[in-house]
Amino acid sequence: MDNGPAFSRKKSWARFKLFIPQSVNKKIRTTLTGLLALYITIPCMAKTEVDTTSTHTHTIEEIEVSARRISKSITSATSTQQMDRQTISALAVQNAAEAIRHFAGTTVKDYGGIGGLKTVSVRGLGATHTAVSYDDVVLGNCQAGQTDLGRFSSGQLSAISLHIGQDDNLLGTARALASGSLVKMSSLHQLPQEKKRHIEAAVRVGSFGYLNSSIHYVRSISKRTLLSLTSDLSTAHGRYPYLQDYGNTQNKEERTNTDVYQFAQECGIRHHIDSTSYIDGKIYYYNAERGLPGAVILYNNNSKERLIDKNFFAQAKYTKQWNHKWQLRSIAKYTYGYNHYTDTNVKYSNGKYSEMFDQEEYYTQATLLYRPKTEWQLSIAQDGYINTLQSDLPHFAYPLRYTSLTALQAQYKNARLTLHGILLNTAIHESVQKGKKLNDICRLSPTFSISVHPFTIPLYLRMMYKNTFRVPTFNELYYQASGNKGLRPERAHEYTMGITWQWQPDGILKNFTLTADGYFNNVTDKIVAFPTTYVWKMANYGRVHITGLDATIGAQLEPNQHIGIDFGVNYTLQQAIDITDPTAPNYRLQLPYTPRHSGSGRILLSTPWLNVGYSTIAASSRHSSSDKSLRYHLKGYMEHTLTLSRIFNIKQTELVLQADAINFTNAQYEIIQYYPMPGRQFRVSLTFKL
Repeated sequence: MDNGPAFSRKKSWARFKLFIPQSVNKKIRTTLTGLLALYITIPCMAKTEVDTTSTHTHTIEEIEVSARRISKSITSATSTQQMDRQTISALAVQNAAEAIRHFAGTTVKDYGGIGGLKTVSVRGLGATHTAVSYDDVVLGNCQAGQTDLGRFSSGQLSAISLHIGQDDNLLGTARALASGSLVKMSSLHQLPQEKKRHIEAAVRVGSFGYLNSSIHYVRSISKRTLLSLTSDLSTAHGRYPYLQDYGNTQNKEERTNTDVYQFAQECGIRHHIDSTSYIDGKIYYYNAERGLPGAVILYNNNSKERLIDKNFFAQAKYTKQWNHKWQLRSIAKYTYGYNHYTDTNVKYSNGKYSEMFDQEEYYTQATLLYRPKTEWQLSIAQDGYINTLQSDLPHFAYPLRYTSLTALQAQYKNARLTLHGILLNTAIHESVQKGKKLNDICRLSPTFSISVHPFTIPLYLRMMYKNTFRVPTFNELYYQASGNKGLRPERAHEYTMGITWQWQPDGILKNFTLTADGYFNNVTDKIVAFPTTYVWKMANYGRVHITGLDATIGAQLEPNQHIGIDFGVNYTLQQAIDITDPTAPNYRLQLPYTPRHSGSGRILLSTPWLNVGYSTIAASSRHSSSDKSLRYHLKGYMEHTLTLSRIFNIKQTELVLQADAINFTNAQYEIIQYYPMPGRQFRVSLTFKL
């Protein structure tokens, strides 16, 4: 096989081992390093008044001032949904993808199983239009253009949020503004108040051989420096039963080749240089080996596809604030990714197929924020990154991509009005060693949002327009026979209009929130897999109109000082139609895998004796193809989950015991056709906090 002049498997893998040691026989071989984060706490102190005419000192009594804060999801000029660590645990969320399923407007593509690929599409735009950031730095994947959210365990997350349009933070990166929506994940990096160190360890066991262990350790090593470490390990054989329809009969089958082993470790540091500046450093490593169960078709449940996935990054982030007016943030990051896919099958000449990919990214960024007046904020962000992809495939192109993003932002905000404007310039140059390359790109993308607070009550009206485009991925351009080097960027115009309201009465009902957003997305030059005589080819063929409504309701009740109730409901109505060709049979029909109705709900009850959580996720029927015949029909589903937890305090130690019943009604359904999802499963976890 011709590996090409720029790729050597031995050389590339040797370089990778300089950073990360391999695991042998699936035993962890890691060294504890640390993640630094400084958590500054300012204790509340009584105010002392000195009478200069007397030698006595008079102490004024401490006064506790409390006020109810308006949620960011209400005041934001764009749609914002968020979930904290407590809610993540109460909903029995296993990873970031499961958390995203509880947000309105999202569609998670899940190929089934504990280790199956999980990507998110927001408001029908596709996973490649959604950016994913981890601790404010966007995760890059030039090969596939999308991030597997299943690799981020709930044990690694302190919070997760979804921002449709853009985040209101003007100190953010230009890269975060370049996509139609942004998923923000935050790691565990803070120290609880009045503690010099904190340990949180958890063990979770469950159905289908599931075992997860995680540990988070953080300590203050000086007044200015905080060190922490997080490790997370998951394994499972993943063999779960499912019901398979065979015409007039229904057989009970078992999913095979579904085993998974994944390990993640992150270490970092936050050092407070002085009162106006600090630096964050982080090292992250992820290693996974899994079976790919494949599609279940015509009694065939046999798959021998395997995937090894390794990812490493090191980043540093510096923040400086000179005064109230000027603030700077800069980032430097290196990312390395390795994928090895194998398939054993008699259809191959030597009985086995293998392909390997190496990708690297060098990323640097700086944002300068200026506040000329209290109401005004201005910022400029400059991002630059270089992506490379190498493979052992014959005649590979070996692409090298240079990307420059420049974002100018302006925001005006007072008690009644918020205006936010963005102008983003994207410049891309690409080179290849073999074949034709992507044409150079230089484009401007504007965004404008407005939020109006017309009355004294917390009711807001908001509107947004966002123009984005996404560049074809390396796979779409150069992946063997299906790639198309002449692809144009896929363009999207997003229009949103909504209303938000928050009510905070003084009775049992403490808080009530309501949001409703209507939207219209116009996608042109949509990149689709288009069939030709012998193989599928990527082509700019599609034009799509997406119209929808996202609505959320939330409430917090306190019947007494010991009992709390958290209630929430999300609903999405979406019509995503293909308007490419009026003569085509699928003209103005719903796009594949797009349910017209979807939603989620939750009720969380907290008491001194027991905490109870109930959640449900539902979607209406849909089709897996533009052909709307019964053959491609996927029935709707509703999945129910119940959690019970109890907190035990033993001296300075807190123990949390939790039991989860996931899909306890044993609903049989598929998100991707021929990839059945797990039925009823149980999980028990014990968390130790010191």
